[in-house]
Amino acid sequence: MNFNNKNILVVGGSSGIGLAIIKQLSAKGATVYNASRSVSAEWPNGVNHIPLDVLDDASQLAGLLPEQLHGLVYSVGSINLKPFNRLSKDDFLNDYRLNVLGAAAVIQQSLKALKNAGEASVVLFSTVAATVGMGFHASIASAKGAINGLTISLAAELSPNHIRVNAVAPSLTDTPLAKNLLSSDEKREASAKRHPLGKFGTPDDLAAAAIFLLSGDSSWITGQILGVDGGLSSIKPI
Repeated sequence: MNFNNKNILVVGGSSGIGLAIIKQLSAKGATVYNASRSVSAEWPNGVNHIPLDVLDDASQLAGLLPEQLHGLVYSVGSINLKPFNRLSKDDFLNDYRLNVLGAAAVIQQSLKALKNAGEASVVLFSTVAATVGMGFHASIASAKGAINGLTISLAAELSPNHIRVNAVAPSLTDTPLAKNLLSSDEKREASAKRHPLGKFGTPDDLAAAAIFLLSGDSSWITGQILGVDGGLSSIKPI
């Protein structure tokens, strides 16, 4: 996969999966733009940082993007796990704002540059919990379920513009967001055993899937929710 002369916007690339995506894109020759609240000392040289808090007004973003944008990845997310009776209205609203409204605002601001590219790809992030019932996931599963709906709706609406829209749906991945879930050897072992492949995900696992969906190798794929979850969503261990 060659990304030479391709402009890619990563939203939320200062850590975790977004950071892994930036590293892999840079290694493949992409011109990378990152929009986030903070920068990372781990970024390769040449990353163009755009200060952005997706919970604030994103209207300035369009003027800071290149004329052509060949890809966009919205890798912002949250893990808000609580018993249902302890979830407040604000819990639901905050997860929805961060995961869904933030993504929608960024895509709206990027739409002209995506159309100017002639062919482009948008990659969003869902979760296995949006389709597999998991306790304590009511708020985040609701928000990510909306991401699934946004993905297929935009894929239909933007297909005449040759803009593909897909989502990656991970299971538990070893990122800073998940540190409390993987904070001991016992938790890590138990989490690995819950997955048919006997392991939890890494940022590079998810980055590889996102980069495939950004690349021309997936040029006939749109409107899909790609499960990258160690088999959790579809099979049972023997």
